[in-house]
Amino acid sequence: MNAIAKLMRPASVAVIGASADAAKTSGRPIAYLRKHGFGGDIYPVNPRYESIDGLPCYPDVASLPCAPDVGIVLLGAERAHVAVRDLASRGTSAAIVLASGYAEIGEEGARRQAQLIEAAGSMRLLGPNTIGLVNLTDRITLSASGALETDAFTVGGIGVVSQSGGILGSLLSRAAARGIGLSKLISTSNEADLDMADFVDYLVDDDSTSVIALYMEGLRHPDRFRRAALRAAAAGKPVVVFKIGRSESGARSAVSHTGALAGSDRMYDALFKQVGVIRAQTFSDLLDIPHALAAHRKLAGRRVAILTSTGGAGTLVADSLGMANFETPPPDEATAAKLRALQTGDHAVLDRNPIDVTLAGLQPALLRGAISTLLDSPTYDAVVVIVGSSGLAMPDLMACAIRDSLPGSDKPVMAFVSPHAPEITRMLNEQTVPAFPSPESVTSALAAMWQHREYMQRAVSSHEQHAAAEVDVSDLPAGSLNEAQAKELFARFGVSVAHERIVTNANDAETAARELGGKVVLKLLSNKITHKSDVGGVAVGVTTDNIGARLNRMRDEVETATGVSADAFLVQEMVSGTELILGLHRDALGTALLLGMGGITAELFKDTTMRLLSAKAPLSRSDALEMIHELKTWPLLDGFRGRPRADIDALVTAIVAFARMAVRLGGRIVEAEINPIFVLPAGQGVRAADGVAVLAREATINDDARAAHDDLSPLASHSDLAS
Repeated sequence: MNAIAKLMRPASVAVIGASADAAKTSGRPIAYLRKHGFGGDIYPVNPRYESIDGLPCYPDVASLPCAPDVGIVLLGAERAHVAVRDLASRGTSAAIVLASGYAEIGEEGARRQAQLIEAAGSMRLLGPNTIGLVNLTDRITLSASGALETDAFTVGGIGVVSQSGGILGSLLSRAAARGIGLSKLISTSNEADLDMADFVDYLVDDDSTSVIALYMEGLRHPDRFRRAALRAAAAGKPVVVFKIGRSESGARSAVSHTGALAGSDRMYDALFKQVGVIRAQTFSDLLDIPHALAAHRKLAGRRVAILTSTGGAGTLVADSLGMANFETPPPDEATAAKLRALQTGDHAVLDRNPIDVTLAGLQPALLRGAISTLLDSPTYDAVVVIVGSSGLAMPDLMACAIRDSLPGSDKPVMAFVSPHAPEITRMLNEQTVPAFPSPESVTSALAAMWQHREYMQRAVSSHEQHAAAEVDVSDLPAGSLNEAQAKELFARFGVSVAHERIVTNANDAETAARELGGKVVLKLLSNKITHKSDVGGVAVGVTTDNIGARLNRMRDEVETATGVSADAFLVQEMVSGTELILGLHRDALGTALLLGMGGITAELFKDTTMRLLSAKAPLSRSDALEMIHELKTWPLLDGFRGRPRADIDALVTAIVAFARMAVRLGGRIVEAEINPIFVLPAGQGVRAADGVAVLAREATINDDARAAHDDLSPLASHSDLAS
């Protein structure tokens, strides 16, 4: 048994700094261990007491009769490291440090945290600044959370890892109130040693956990998280994360638009999507979605039957589902006939959707028959049952009717409890029927089930080969490349670029314009000025007759605006088509490819999509096509309102080539962007009309970013990921 396994299931626990007063924080761990039925040995340590709650109390760690599996350290930040060193010396597997006052407070706290890590040596640490952990499966509460005052909890299949101690207590108490079953809860907090990924990895192998829920503030070790999330996907265990920080503006890049469009939170979205993690949009979703997924039912399509005893609530659910692109079709004729046959009179409206039994009364046989009929119907992929106010008089009726209808079908069945009726919600949840107090929660749960299904199908069917010729990059300079150099780099990897000539004077510009068709684009060529249009360095539609004068005027305007000498220019063919932006963005999570609406409005509309890049799983043509389809402006490429259909195949080729360049250059590529890349009509290709590239002299990619190139292959095998 490794140290994390012993931490989660210790046979013995020492509580350092324990108090005899159970009302104090330092008195809670022992009180909660005994209250909730811990069957192992408990060793209080405090020189001021001879016994605590009938247990012998020891003056120090050295006096303990044996090395405990786990030590809970309740001392302040100034003294906690002493207890940690003593526990490590005795051979304890792991210590939990509750004290705050470490890296979260600044430089002095960071010094204390380093001292704590040094004291631990090879012993594992949870925390500091943590509330501890709760193993409901085995009745082990290594925590001081006040949520453990609750007498009983529903044990189930949802494992929770939170980077906030307070949130762990919040989820524990909310789940208990709603009858939602949890397995393990861990607060990682400062993550001086053990982090979120370590516990995701543990829960993947935990037989009592089927869904993993995460409250995330940020990732200190993205590479570890990627590997753990992929292991979870390979094991068929959905991971749901509520990631805070969505309102941040995101990092701004120095020379390209891509950094502004990407932003840190967008990078997390890209990471989550690629490793199959479902992102909860609200805090309540962090329980609702895992609870629905833990029912282990399969959503095969987007057609939903709504069975209601209150018309208004049925409309609420139908409207919410419709906003998320679910369908609520009426029953097919055979299903409608079976529903009508269930009636004893002609009051119920059973042949439309929502299927309304309001006037028929809450008859057990009718409810069971209607639910079973809808589950058997080929028209529906899921059933939502609405519990109305009339259910308050007979709370068992709806719960039992739904429960009795579940065997024989693996379609999702969930309930919306329309009145404020916590007891009915709890009853349904305890009977393995996901029940929600809002229609939006029903929709979020079904949408998450669909997202998980789509990811698993994509991952299983991903067998595309990625062989490509090696490209020589040994001659590339360091620093910011000028536009011509950047596009030459892109062209090496297979990106088609606009035809152009480099010129230095008016006569050469006239010759170049004549060769390129007579009407051209004139641009400043400089590796010092990237945003050329901002300083008068771009002129469109220039003719052979006036290009000489326009070049001289551009030289004067640029030098006046910037103080930089304008010595070279580009004369470029005029290109028209749909403008897109294709760029790279790097941060601690890795390197991401960004595709979006291009041109000068790129940052205004922010119609973009992203993928993190990986050397082990290079971006495929199907990945690139999926990115194109994700754009809101996709119809503009697909022949919207009579426009010629764009050359999608050529765009896919360019995206894959650009991604291959990023992987090939690795840490040397600091920034790269094509804005715009023109997509011409079908059969005519694409043209990179502008380019930015910044190269480092040597690869500077950090360990976490390097992992982005290694760990994003979908559904890697257990053996691959464990090695």
